[in-house]
Amino acid sequence: NNVIEFFPVESCSQYQSCGECLGSGDPHCGWCVLHNTCTRKERCERSKEPRRFASEMKQCVRLTVHPSNISVSQEPLGEWAPLCSTFLSVEPQHGAMAAPMTSWLALPTGDHHVVQLQLKSKETGMTFASTSFVFYNCSVHNSCLSCVESPYRCHWCKYRHVCTHDPKTCSFQEGRVKLPEDCPQLLRVDKILVPVEVIKPITLKAKNLPQPQSGQRGYECVLRIQGSEQRVPALRFNSSRVQCQNSSYSYEGMEINNLPVELTVVWNGHFNIDNPAPSCPLPAVHLYKCGARRESCGLCLKADPDFECGWCQGQGQCTLRQHCPIHESQWLELSGANSKCTNPRITEIIPVTGPREGGTKVTIRGENLGLEFRDIASHVKVAGVECSPLVDGYIPAEQIVCEMGEAKPSQHAGFVEICVAVCRPEFMARSSQLYYFMVSPDLKPSRGPMSGGTQVTITGTNLNAGSNVVVTFGKQPSAQLVRGAIMSTPGCPAAPRETRWVGEAARVQSPAAQPPCSPSLQLCEVLSATEMTCQAPALALGPDHQSDLTERPEEFGFILDNVQSLLILNKTNFTYYPNPVFEAFGPSGILELKPGTPIILKGKNLIPPVAGGNVKLNYTVLVGEKPCTVTVSDVQLLCESPNLIGRHKVMARVGGMEYSPGMVYIAPDSPLSLPAIVSIAVAGGLLIIFIVAVLIAYKRKSRESDLTLKRLQMQMDNLESRVALECKEAFAELQTDIHELTSDLDGAGIPFLDYRTYTMRVLFPGIEDHPVLRDLEERVEKGLKLFAQLINNKVFLLSFIRTLESQRSFSMRDRGNVASLIMTVLQSKLEYATDVLKQLLADLIDKNLESKNHPKLLLRRTESVAEKMLTNWFTFLLYKFLKECAGEPLFSLFCAIKQQMEKGPIDAITGEARYSLSEDKLIRQQIDYKTLVLSCVSPDSANSPEVPVKILNCDTITQVKEKILDAIFKNVPCSHRPKAADMDLEWRQGSGARMILQDEDITTKIENDWKRLNTLAHYQVPDGSVVALVSKQVTAYNAVNNSTVSRTSASKYENMIRYTGSPDSLRSRTPMITPDLESGVKMWHLVKNHEHGDQKEGDRGSKMVSEIYLTRLLATKGTLQKFVDDLFETIFSTAHRGSALPLAIKYMFDFLDEQADKHGIHDPHVRHTWKSNCLPLRFWVNMIKNPQFVFDIHKNSITDACLSVVAQTFMDSCSTSEHRLGKDSPSNKLLYAKDIPSYKNWVERYYSDIGKMPAISDQDMNAYLAEQSRMHMNEFNTMSALSEIFSYVGKYSEEVSPALLGVSRNPKVRKELQQALGTGVHKP
Repeated sequence: NNVIEFFPVESCSQYQSCGECLGSGDPHCGWCVLHNTCTRKERCERSKEPRRFASEMKQCVRLTVHPSNISVSQEPLGEWAPLCSTFLSVEPQHGAMAAPMTSWLALPTGDHHVVQLQLKSKETGMTFASTSFVFYNCSVHNSCLSCVESPYRCHWCKYRHVCTHDPKTCSFQEGRVKLPEDCPQLLRVDKILVPVEVIKPITLKAKNLPQPQSGQRGYECVLRIQGSEQRVPALRFNSSRVQCQNSSYSYEGMEINNLPVELTVVWNGHFNIDNPAPSCPLPAVHLYKCGARRESCGLCLKADPDFECGWCQGQGQCTLRQHCPIHESQWLELSGANSKCTNPRITEIIPVTGPREGGTKVTIRGENLGLEFRDIASHVKVAGVECSPLVDGYIPAEQIVCEMGEAKPSQHAGFVEICVAVCRPEFMARSSQLYYFMVSPDLKPSRGPMSGGTQVTITGTNLNAGSNVVVTFGKQPSAQLVRGAIMSTPGCPAAPRETRWVGEAARVQSPAAQPPCSPSLQLCEVLSATEMTCQAPALALGPDHQSDLTERPEEFGFILDNVQSLLILNKTNFTYYPNPVFEAFGPSGILELKPGTPIILKGKNLIPPVAGGNVKLNYTVLVGEKPCTVTVSDVQLLCESPNLIGRHKVMARVGGMEYSPGMVYIAPDSPLSLPAIVSIAVAGGLLIIFIVAVLIAYKRKSRESDLTLKRLQMQMDNLESRVALECKEAFAELQTDIHELTSDLDGAGIPFLDYRTYTMRVLFPGIEDHPVLRDLEERVEKGLKLFAQLINNKVFLLSFIRTLESQRSFSMRDRGNVASLIMTVLQSKLEYATDVLKQLLADLIDKNLESKNHPKLLLRRTESVAEKMLTNWFTFLLYKFLKECAGEPLFSLFCAIKQQMEKGPIDAITGEARYSLSEDKLIRQQIDYKTLVLSCVSPDSANSPEVPVKILNCDTITQVKEKILDAIFKNVPCSHRPKAADMDLEWRQGSGARMILQDEDITTKIENDWKRLNTLAHYQVPDGSVVALVSKQVTAYNAVNNSTVSRTSASKYENMIRYTGSPDSLRSRTPMITPDLESGVKMWHLVKNHEHGDQKEGDRGSKMVSEIYLTRLLATKGTLQKFVDDLFETIFSTAHRGSALPLAIKYMFDFLDEQADKHGIHDPHVRHTWKSNCLPLRFWVNMIKNPQFVFDIHKNSITDACLSVVAQTFMDSCSTSEHRLGKDSPSNKLLYAKDIPSYKNWVERYYSDIGKMPAISDQDMNAYLAEQSRMHMNEFNTMSALSEIFSYVGKYSEEVSPALLGVSRNPKVRKELQQALGTGVHKP
């Protein structure tokens, strides 16, 4: 019957790895490789085959991965995978494995992610080997130090400010950083202190600071002060030092006197320079206010000496030395000879009472209480008693702690007096509080048991005296001391009954009763000297004790102070009865009743089982907060419910016990029937459901509207971002070009026209050789001298002008011509001209008001000689202002517009451009073009260095020649340059080949009667080619085929695009498309004229809705905004660089104000409009639209269109009317809609400032006018001008002669007039 059981001697399955299995030393266990388990060899399949079963440690499979990590941006890239598992193929003969790699496009967090590469058996399907593999991402590092200190192969490109795994992507070889010591970084410096509101540079030490490259912005210091950011330009001295430029800083509030500020150095806008200690921000910049929390001299001088704060006695404040412009003796500083603060002051004394015996430590607080302990060591008295200062309690300037000496019996109270260093009046202080010595107190009670324990109350005055109090009775110290209160013994839970005890208790202060074996107490109330009442304490019963039994304690006791004899009393007759017990109101704890129904509380032991049954307990039952009348029996309480309805808590109280059997619900009588209640509930539910449905529908509709609005807002933000980016890039490029253009232009370098040419172009636009510049025959001049005498007669001149203006055939052009001729004649007598002009303007104002016209229409249009004379008057007198002040921003604006327009394609035929402020001159389609840089040989000298010029491959040959001329002769006035039409463009190719490029030649393409002008793209001129301007010539290659287009036709284009009329004509003419009369072909460049009826749909190339290109108006406007602002600010400012406001402006504005006062016009809008019509709209608008009146320049049609938009904005800025803009408003109005309110404020401020300036006397004005006349005395031929004026006398002789003779009452004047008219002077 014996049974033999077999047990394995090994436990191989407990080992989870090959190392644990073979390292255990168990001879029966080995590692089954492909099954990845520890087992006996016979249990491993095919264990006899090589490498299937490992019995030694060296046979364990180990994986080595090369490379052990890879960048996520390294090729090849795969799709994102949550886990990188790789199945490997085993090649036993080589011992190597190849794996297809899945690269990660992004990492969850951090700069690396570890995955497991697993080796899995195809036979068993089990993983038998694994190792870790790391994917890392260098691009998450945004600083050089974190990049190069990464454990992975990360490199820092300091000029691109990026971290990369491939150093070849860095812009420059020297821009690659691999070591931390090569990173751009700030070095540790001492604490930098910067006072607020003080302009001061901040110099920082650094190393390896990069030099910004072309197109990159410079350095800035970024200070974050109280949550706000302040950027300050910084200057890089070299690679190891950078300085934040002069600036002032501030922070709010006076609660902080030293504010640490985070300082960051950035370059190129957002490239941060590393801070090697981010936990301790370096450099440590501290902004400080000397006056913050340093209201007194002492607090000021005890401040950190590095702050350099001092006390300015004259101003009574803590400040810096440079802010205290008082005499040397009024300045106090800690390191100076005068470093003692006067006027010490005591503000507080603690305590204010103490015993006469002394020893009390008195704390004295105040201001200017010395800066060193020796200053107050022996100069403190309290109520006339010496008080010894303690070193430990001394706070310089703020607090003194001293120990009182013994006072005499006669001393009762007094002030605290101190001296700081010396006892002179200015260094002495007396407190406003008195220090009192305490008197003997009263005791209550005055007697108690000898055993002690009595609480004694000490009453009196100044009992809070002293810093430490000890009370003794005889020589015994009190057991416990409480100041300011009387001790009370804690109370205990109430007992079921109250018991009266009789005995000697009158001398006991707080008697209490205590049952045996219980820690609880009950306070007793002393009724008389022989009687007190106590509540019986509760018994401490165990959980298994029968509480229904009567208890008679063997011991009982009383705590009467410290009387030991009454603590335990034996054999008392005191009996404890069982506690009353109540039952709950059912399982739910709620009793439902109707009003008036009594409440029944069931229980037991409700009446104590006392012999005779005449003992009852006092029960109180509360329903809610109201008591009810109670009837008691042995097993229940009957409570008459009060007049209540609703749910209330029931509470039963007896003795010291409280018990709640539950809640009672008293239901009111319902006036509604059950069906009515159900109907109301159903209707209410339906109403609630309907309201919820409406709210859900409204919420869904609102959400859809919000989504639509957000989508539109996002589209608008993207559009605005693209426009802003284009503006920013274009502005930066334009600023560079403008700087290059004007770098050689100082005040004399701007091509200003001379005075004569300037005035001739304004007075007689479009006329090159005016008669006023030529001499007359001598016989004619004699006849004009009599007429000159008449012109110099004010009465005659006024009558002459009025007579001419009264003629119907006297046109607007005649009025302007006569006004210009008169001002030319009177150039040498500007005092007289000004007097005549004022009279004509006064007459014009009278006439305007008499005709009931609106006052604002005055001077609006040039309808009279007076208005044109006013324009010419300003032209004469503002020439100096133009040259010294306004000319520079006007020329910069012209150059900026020209440069910006030429950065994009400009159609040579229509004048439209990619960059424009004018909607009419905007190319509304996409033009593909590329910028080329050509090396140009100067036409003046072939040996001079080649000039690089930026050209567009879509430019016509004439446009290329004009850009080359602009580059080569950039500092040469336009009139002194060669003309593009007189030059040929020669393309010099390799091996000495040369080709003449022209707008039209035999290679010109013609399609469907449209001939396209040749461009650089047409000739396939590559970037970097060499070209030269040579004199005009004709070659066989470039000669136009006469059979197709005649040479005459070939030259028409040149005439077409050239300035028609003089270069100084009033407007630049836009070339017109005219078909060749011989061949009938039409010319085009970039866009075909869409107004031609034979144009087919889509001929203007691939385009979207044309209005989408209107955003280019915004881009151009943003690029040119600074130049427009500079011009407007210069014109509308009374303070100019080195030049005062021209007297003519103040003089004429005051004259208009006098006329307004004379006619009772007090409307500020009317006065504002008169001044705007007088100067800005009459003079400045003309200069802005026609800068060729001031400068020797050439203005093309696109520049003219852009200047017209700026001039219109200028006019709108001077208007007082509100412009209501809508979607149909002109684009030029919408373009500057946001800027015009600011410009209007400038205009109003300008007029206001001029009005506040002191008036100019007639004497000063006449002296100024005489000086101007003298400076330009011989600019014009006066006789020629008189001859031109006299021609109008001949033209209107029948009307003019009688009228003039009629008004000439002076016989001498009549005689001169008759002689002049009879001389018969005619226009030569």
